[in-house]
Amino acid sequence: MSASKLEVSEAPPSARSAVEPEARSDRTFVIKPASRMPHLDISELWHYRELLQTLVWRDIVVRYKQTFLGVAWAILVPVFTATVYIIVFGKFANFPAGEVPYPSLVIAGVLPMQYFASSLTGSSLSLAANLQLVTKVYFPRALLPLAAVIVPMIDFVVGLPVLIFLMWLYGTWPGGPELLVAPFAMALALITALGAGFLLSALNVRYRDVRYMIPVFLQVLPLLSGVMYAVEEIPTKWQWILAFNPMTAVIAYWRWAMLDASAPDPGQTAIGVGVALVVFFGGLA
Repeated sequence: MSASKLEVSEAPPSARSAVEPEARSDRTFVIKPASRMPHLDISELWHYRELLQTLVWRDIVVRYKQTFLGVAWAILVPVFTATVYIIVFGKFANFPAGEVPYPSLVIAGVLPMQYFASSLTGSSLSLAANLQLVTKVYFPRALLPLAAVIVPMIDFVVGLPVLIFLMWLYGTWPGGPELLVAPFAMALALITALGAGFLLSALNVRYRDVRYMIPVFLQVLPLLSGVMYAVEEIPTKWQWILAFNPMTAVIAYWRWAMLDASAPDPGQTAIGVGVALVVFFGGLA
């Protein structure tokens, strides 16, 4: 997904000898593609940081343009979603919640999951949605998916008071140092969404089926990530299967950090982090 570059090197003497006598004093260059090793050119991204800020601000403005409630939707959407989960999976299906109050458990899963869903959707469609810009102006193409995973973080932060209110209501405050793990959990969600966005945005330019596949995937993902149940309460063999989903680790660590829930299994976490890194570097390739 990294933007294509051109490496310029001076031609060997044999190539220069073929140049006309009057032009031999000029330097002759050979243009060849850059290495395809997966990487992000951080220096180039930094050079275009103002463009990144512009893209982020544009998406924030457009996100709630011509809406009556505006940014309040960042609170209402997780509340509505969590309410449905609490009624269906908590009251009727009686999903396990461990030692954490079920409403707190659900909202602590819904917030990072909705961040991931918005980031994945936006980053996957970012290239196709900006084709006119991409074909007219040079800039690192990675900026488009990157902006798309930054914008939903605003909604995530705005929705946090809902979780904080439930923490106050049920007295489930963070236990101490594990609160420092919360940024790690969200960084893992960002890396996973960005890597998948790199890959899917390129595929979506050629195969528009991608935009129809993503919503189907995101409908199933909460069930495979432990959003509406405590993963540590299900059979161990299923815990290890779900460990291959990085969002399972994200939600488990977020609950551990914010609700003082059970600490995630380090081995299962390592699997989730490994998959996230494979997705990220695979998207760059």
